[in-house]
Amino acid sequence: MTDRTASVSRETAETTIDVTLAVDGSGESDVDTGVGFFDHMLEAFAKHGLFDLTVACDGDLHIDDHHTVEDVAIVLGEAFEAALGEKRGIVRYADRKVPLDEAVASVVVDVSGRPFFDFEGEFSQESIGEFTSHMAEHFAMSLAMNAGLTLHVAVEGDNAHHEVEATFKALARSLDDATRIDERRADDTPSTKGEL
Repeated sequence: MTDRTASVSRETAETTIDVTLAVDGSGESDVDTGVGFFDHMLEAFAKHGLFDLTVACDGDLHIDDHHTVEDVAIVLGEAFEAALGEKRGIVRYADRKVPLDEAVASVVVDVSGRPFFDFEGEFSQESIGEFTSHMAEHFAMSLAMNAGLTLHVAVEGDNAHHEVEATFKALARSLDDATRIDERRADDTPSTKGEL
């Protein structure tokens, strides 16, 4: 198996971001976005997806958290796209349902190269610390658009902290499952088209 890693940087008037991703990692992370709860979610994403992840973001947090969360998702999506390359031998499809106390999040993913996003549910509180709850949905959408994922996410619960955390963990577990190498495929692309 090739080394499925990528480093991606992006600089705009709103954010400066450096991301390094190893798809076949051990769950180690070093994250600093300036938004504490978002850091916690990215650390959980790495831990539960068994991705090695470094994220450094200097964003315009004097405005709000929108650009920071969105742009980190864009760069992380680009890193997944680059690390997976031609996607030869991957499982491709996966679904996970993850509970956290009263909350449950469901994620269904196809690493298809065809970006699509659907979300069902709403978050019970507007914010968690300095993190705006609906940015969890926007993170997942931006990740899908830039990683080339068909992604369906649903969440329910009574506590936004639990709802968002379950969402990030379900996203991590489903992406770990879908990006794994299926030894039966050898170097084959999982598509009748011959490419993804």
